Amino acid sequence: MTRRGGTIEIRVNGQTRTVPSGVSVEALLRELGIDSFARLAVEINREILPKDRYPGRELRSGDAVEVVQFVGGG
Repeated sequence: MTRRGGTIEIRVNGQTRTVPSGVSVEALLRELGIDSFARLAVEINREILPKDRYPGRELRSGDAVEVVQFVGGG
């Protein structure tokens, strides 16, 4: 249940997390310590979210977020 000014529960990479109501995907990523989105993919409820929507997409109670960082190597 979402309350204005309160908190909501979401799942991030399979782990339940409590975040402020109205938090954006971009703010969540920064809270997770991710500052560069170049090698990153975010999926919300099994749908890939385009990077240009990170700032405006507010998370909702029950959202399932998967964050995948691509790492090069060789």
